[in-house]
Amino acid sequence: MDFFKAVETRHSIRAFTPELIEEAKLKKILDAVNSAPSAGNLQAYEIILVKDFTQKKKLAEACMSQGSQGSVSSASAVLVFCSNPEKASKYGERGKDLYSIQDATIACTYAQLACAAQGIGSCWIGAFDEKAVGEVINAPFGMKVVAILPMGYPAKAPNPTSRRKLDDLVKEEKF
Repeated sequence: MDFFKAVETRHSIRAFTPELIEEAKLKKILDAVNSAPSAGNLQAYEIILVKDFTQKKKLAEACMSQGSQGSVSSASAVLVFCSNPEKASKYGERGKDLYSIQDATIACTYAQLACAAQGIGSCWIGAFDEKAVGEVINAPFGMKVVAILPMGYPAKAPNPTSRRKLDDLVKEEKF
């Protein structure tokens, strides 16, 4: 799929069919993530791939009860993105506190676009109990859970969402 078509058609998907994502498509998603830019090319993040139903259910329980998090347990696969501050320590505190989080965020965005390009739905989840998620994935001390991305084939067509007008969003030169 064309890049701009993937961007245009990407929507948050919160209901999935039981169909599993094919391993070749999953590998393409992970390859895209591995191609994501990062500060100093340090890739200061880690990804946990969760396919086991029991683990997905535990992740869903660690997410806040806001409706869409039920999609975690019904997804074919879930990616948990964690920043790894020590990998960005070359840049001091800014690297640890910001760049590692930005790296994980960019990686998650690449995963979303790779999903959309292959007809796979996903939904960025940022509402979760970080400590509980860390326990589920056995995150080492110092890792920060940044995002959870359930993925699967959409159970229904997404509803288009409204976006801000560019004139409202973009300012030239200054505010």
